[in-house]
Amino acid sequence: MASSRQITTGEGFICGGIAASLAVTISNPAEVAKTRLQLQGELAKGGGKKVYNSALDVFAKTWRHEGIRGLQRGLGPAYVYQILLNGSRLGFYEPFRRTLNQTIGWDPAEQIPVTSIAAGAISGAVGASLGNPLFLIKARMQAYSPALPVGAQHHYKNGFHALSTIFKAEGVRGLVRGIDAAILRTSMGSSVQLPSYNFTKSQLVKYDILPADSTWTFLASSSISGICVCIVMQPADTALTRMYNQPTTRLPDGQLIGALYKNPIDCLWKTLRAEGLRGWYKGSTAHFLRIAPHTIVTLTANDIIIGLYKKFWINRA
Repeated sequence: MASSRQITTGEGFICGGIAASLAVTISNPAEVAKTRLQLQGELAKGGGKKVYNSALDVFAKTWRHEGIRGLQRGLGPAYVYQILLNGSRLGFYEPFRRTLNQTIGWDPAEQIPVTSIAAGAISGAVGASLGNPLFLIKARMQAYSPALPVGAQHHYKNGFHALSTIFKAEGVRGLVRGIDAAILRTSMGSSVQLPSYNFTKSQLVKYDILPADSTWTFLASSSISGICVCIVMQPADTALTRMYNQPTTRLPDGQLIGALYKNPIDCLWKTLRAEGLRGWYKGSTAHFLRIAPHTIVTLTANDIIIGLYKKFWINRA
């Protein structure tokens, strides 16, 4: 007998984490390129001297000087971060959305833009908070280049060495550095990721363009979602990269603080004054090359994995 049981929050978390891990293996080289382009010419009038001319130039130079290891810098912590972030973002989205609908007195099953965007932002903020230390060390590891350095350089042997080094030097405060920027960035991206994905999917099905359970439906919907995320999230993403990677200075009381920025708004303002609006969108091409396949693979794989899991559970029931 077929079961209509809904996927639980825990099951959604696991399915989302698996899907995101598949995606990050593909998208990590573009993330390396994006990080280095965002740090290039940091706070330099007119953008400063260019080490890299484009995303493709980053790929070529990194491959030439650092090989595959350079293109996949930070992959280890990226896996853990993606499990925490997207496990939360995909696993908690539906429970949050349904709860918000119920609280207001609306049908829990109805896709309402206001509650969908709010649920996406909240679930993204939860994931960003949980994964902040991993994103911090990932960004620093991706920025490091022994051949063509840009921005502050932090050399860690691996993720464990990075966490222990930061904790010994700065304590817990160092591991939560930039969490305000992480929440801002992820909330902005998450607020449009699943709502735009679900809206596109519902429209394709509603007008009989594609069937509901088709992989092509998942691919088309996730492509639109990736474009929306990239446009909305880019300035906050640049601020996050710079805040994570900035050098630190020690106050008279021994406390370590960021040497360049106080918070993400301060970072965006200083970037705007020194580099203009283009400074906010440095690395946007690399960001799209990263976010498009990452979003497509994550959301498509998540739907496929959930479908397979439901089929497996129904057959076992």
